[in-house]
Amino acid sequence: MSEGSATAPPAAEELSRAVIARVDASDQLGDVLALPEHLRDAVWRVESAIMQGWDTADGLVVAGMGGSAIGGALARAALGDHASRPIFVTRAYGLPTWTTPDTMVLCASYSGDTEETLACYESAGALGAKRTVVTTGGRLGEMARADGVPVIPLPGGFQPRAAVAYMIVAALEVAALSGAGPRLTAEIDVAASHIEQLVAEWGPDAPEDSLAKDIARRLLGTTPVIAGAGLTTPIAYRWKTQINENAKQPAFYHELPELDHNELAGWEGARELGRFSAVFLDDSDAHPRVKERMELTERLIADNAAMSCRLETRGQTAIERVLSLVLLGDLVSIYLAALRGVDPGPVKVIDELKAALANR
Repeated sequence: MSEGSATAPPAAEELSRAVIARVDASDQLGDVLALPEHLRDAVWRVESAIMQGWDTADGLVVAGMGGSAIGGALARAALGDHASRPIFVTRAYGLPTWTTPDTMVLCASYSGDTEETLACYESAGALGAKRTVVTTGGRLGEMARADGVPVIPLPGGFQPRAAVAYMIVAALEVAALSGAGPRLTAEIDVAASHIEQLVAEWGPDAPEDSLAKDIARRLLGTTPVIAGAGLTTPIAYRWKTQINENAKQPAFYHELPELDHNELAGWEGARELGRFSAVFLDDSDAHPRVKERMELTERLIADNAAMSCRLETRGQTAIERVLSLVLLGDLVSIYLAALRGVDPGPVKVIDELKAALANR
């Protein structure tokens, strides 16, 4: 990790299980720590739901919103150059215009009642495209079972964002079954063991100066701007949304090299407008030129940031590396919530919006 010249003062409050439990009424921390268990359970659930494969010439579209969509984006990053057909994530009321009957459409909705995903499910049916559903039930589950569409069942009781492991594995397995990429079942099992080690290293029982706790303290009181590149771009988006929902505060993301052509100039005025922090998510296997660009960009931004740091993926395989920074970001967001004294579970304003839309 590298740091900018200006950093936020560390918070005095310890980040133990007991301290976090004071605000974490629904044990969101426990769901984050269970990531390895969720990975293993997810493989079993897919295998129990889908026994046959489909050869789809036009690839895979993952339709979902929020925490249900991120699995598709992270799975695409984990497959990288091993993806043999297009894999696309749509966060909208409709499918890409190029979707054909030879496209596999994975409709992902934890609740099963996400209206945008329901619309995509119906659109896929109207096109005659092959469909698979991953959900706890709801209207989506009912429709799929009535139509004879395979349903990957999810365990209930989570916030949708806490089901990230299930959504990643579902997307990876459906990609493999539809011919869009290789099967990564063995790699997922090894990755689960790798994440168990990182849970011990970064979790609440780790020392107070451990990486995740240190990053959360340095982000406290700032508006985080997260940057990724290549494999880490969807992880940067995951960090942003986890900070939004768990810590209940603004956060933003961008990707390299694009941000060097616009956002970089904006940092010149950052100190006049507030306390912004810059977090760069690097990949240990990134192209050398990308790594050089990220290091230089962070150095140029550091003087105008309340805090800046560069973090690198851990692990051998792409799925290990993706999951390492997903875990780190999820823990940082929970710790940040505890430091702010807010419950990471409820997302009342999102629920209010959905209720208002339902009445229109």
